[in-house]
Amino acid sequence: MRVLLTGGAGYIGSHTGLALLESGHEVVVLDDFSNSSIEAVRRIEELTGAGIVVVEADLSDRAATSAALAAAGERAEFEAAVHLAGLKAVGESVAQPGRYYRVNVASTLNLLDLLEERSVTKLVFSSSATVYGLPQYVPQDERHPVGVGLANPYGRSKAMNEQIIRDVQAARPELEAVLLRYFNPVGAHASGRIGEDPSGIPGNLMPFIAQVAVGVREELSVFGDGYPTPDGTGVRDYIHVMDLAEGHVAALEGLTPGVEVYNLGSGSGSSVLEVIRAFEAASGRTIPYRIAPPRPGDVAETVADPSKANAELGWRTRRSLAEACRDVWAWQSANPRGYAS
Repeated sequence: MRVLLTGGAGYIGSHTGLALLESGHEVVVLDDFSNSSIEAVRRIEELTGAGIVVVEADLSDRAATSAALAAAGERAEFEAAVHLAGLKAVGESVAQPGRYYRVNVASTLNLLDLLEERSVTKLVFSSSATVYGLPQYVPQDERHPVGVGLANPYGRSKAMNEQIIRDVQAARPELEAVLLRYFNPVGAHASGRIGEDPSGIPGNLMPFIAQVAVGVREELSVFGDGYPTPDGTGVRDYIHVMDLAEGHVAALEGLTPGVEVYNLGSGSGSSVLEVIRAFEAASGRTIPYRIAPPRPGDVAETVADPSKANAELGWRTRRSLAEACRDVWAWQSANPRGYAS
């Protein structure tokens, strides 16, 4: 199957593209490279020995995207879409809400129009566990209420996109859509050739730890140590990015008419201090850190119940937190400044 992979040069997109190619699919990457690198695409080709069609366009700009796809011609025709394009930094979304709604919602609306114009009926959407808002119970399954206590525009934009896809599918019953609610992606490809390359100050825990370990940053801030968790720091469900990528392949290959929702997580939680210790063990480096005040909107614990994906997609996580730390260290130590190294 030839798959349009929006945001395909980014962190999750690059690993998903690699997993798709390894599963025998063809990939057309659509990316504006505003927060990603063409080098990631080159390295995927190097790792897989497969060619990737690249279409450079901002999906939130409908006219520009249509023109770029038309210019690429038959090479950019596709039978399915995996939609990852969008903005994803929680803190930035609070500071720039208009930009987040404009980019994230417009990108999805434009993609849905493009699918209809081309009679494409298969869609896998990159959602987020942030749509659950304030946890009502842990672990969270797909029946957990959505939209209750959402603390940031990023999460709200994901919840909006989920509803948009549901509404479009109701009007277009032949559409086959899956909404994948990620928990906390970490790790890198085991080769160390592709990984997470955030621009500016990392917004997520693992890349920040990695940059401290490699000497790019002096210390890590641990936001809060008074949560009702075993060591007082926040607990999250960390999923290796290659397990996450393989979840996209399983979802794509299991599509049926309608809209299905699946959590992608490991089903177990780790605290911030546990992640620090795991990374120290993997890297042999000490991670200096300081305790900082908790951030507004952060919750004590989020953990996935992935049993639906396990049962219906035949998918489950296969890699541990220790392996994720090992793979991040292989990536960061070989690429201390990301793809620009």
